[in-house]
Amino acid sequence: MANVEKYRQIIQQLLTEYATRRNAAKDGVEAQTIFDIEQDRYQLLYMGWDNQNRIFGPIIYLDIKDERVWLQWNGTEDEIGEILVSRGIPQDNIVIGFHPPFIRKYTNYAVN
Repeated sequence: MANVEKYRQIIQQLLTEYATRRNAAKDGVEAQTIFDIEQDRYQLLYMGWDNQNRIFGPIIYLDIKDERVWLQWNGTEDEIGEILVSRGIPQDNIVIGFHPPFIRKYTNYAVN
């Protein structure tokens, strides 16, 4: 469980940093973090208006399941898995959930 608590902190800090950078733009699109600690679901989403276009959707979505971090969605250009590793989460405790299981075995991350 100590690892899970560490993973929660890393994820929350990462998403908060992304939200802070996005909100500094002050262009009508707000970044919001959603932290569901009971079910270990963590999300960064964008919401607002870009001229007359509605912006709403997840940018990064992570779960913690069975003491592994599942990267379920990455809508950034950044390699979120590598960032998580650099912050202390071992590669074998990260699953790239948006890849089908048969592709995961070809990554440097966990299969499931």
